[in-house]
Amino acid sequence: MPATVSPPDPSAVDQPKHPLHALTTFELRAYRRQLETAIAFFDTKDPVPAARSGLQARLDDVTAIGCNS
Repeated sequence: MPATVSPPDPSAVDQPKHPLHALTTFELRAYRRQLETAIAFFDTKDPVPAARSGLQARLDDVTAIGCNS
């Protein structure tokens, strides 16, 4: 019987190892996508968990740097 592998938790977004201003465009884009995925996941829950607002604040910080690609 094959082992089942559960998908990664979309709500688990770790802080980057370096400050946002020190990340490359590639790293910022990947971090932004993780945040967007987690936020979309939380938006499907009723009620929306309080952690969503923290993720949104982190996403706002990333987009303020200018990584919109």
